[in-house]
Amino acid sequence: MLKVLRLETFQLFKELVSRTPWETFLRDKGGEQSWQIFKDACHRVQELSISRYKKTGKEGKRPAWLSRDLLVKLKGKKEMHRQWKQGHPRYPGKRIGMLAQLCRDGVRKAKAQLEPSLARHAKNNNKGFYRYVSRKRKVKKSVPPVMSKIGKLVTTDEEKAEILNNFFASVFTGNLSSLNLSSGWTSRQGLGEQSPSHCKRRSGL
Repeated sequence: MLKVLRLETFQLFKELVSRTPWETFLRDKGGEQSWQIFKDACHRVQELSISRYKKTGKEGKRPAWLSRDLLVKLKGKKEMHRQWKQGHPRYPGKRIGMLAQLCRDGVRKAKAQLEPSLARHAKNNNKGFYRYVSRKRKVKKSVPPVMSKIGKLVTTDEEKAEILNNFFASVFTGNLSSLNLSSGWTSRQGLGEQSPSHCKRRSGL
């Protein structure tokens, strides 16, 4: 979902916020409570004043090697194959096979020519080059579920962040025994080290 921000949007937002008698509404409220009330009201006004629309275009999802002409050919092959499966007499199986082979050759040729073409035009048009490089980067895996002190398996990002922060802080405070970080790995094991309990078992303690 994309939000559309215009000058009229800010004017409507300002008008909706100014309608609330804040001095009366926040009287006898603490600072933190007043801020929370004001923030919630702004979020509600934002939902009412800022229009949204779904991004329907699929241009950004298309692979870099897939040109518009090749995309048209692939769609035509797919439609022809669909009609052939429905028994349409206009599209014999031999013709479908020839078209499929042409499409496969076109895909292989497009993939082979992509990187040399980007390298040739990188000086004049570096956006395509850097876009291709950014898509080739490996995505980091998310943190696996961790076990809390009470033995509960935590899966949400907020709870995992809190447990990991407490665990890393305990390294400096020396209070490792009060924390139970169990997810198949620990921060020490992630750095190539072994947990203290594992070291004790190996040393026979």
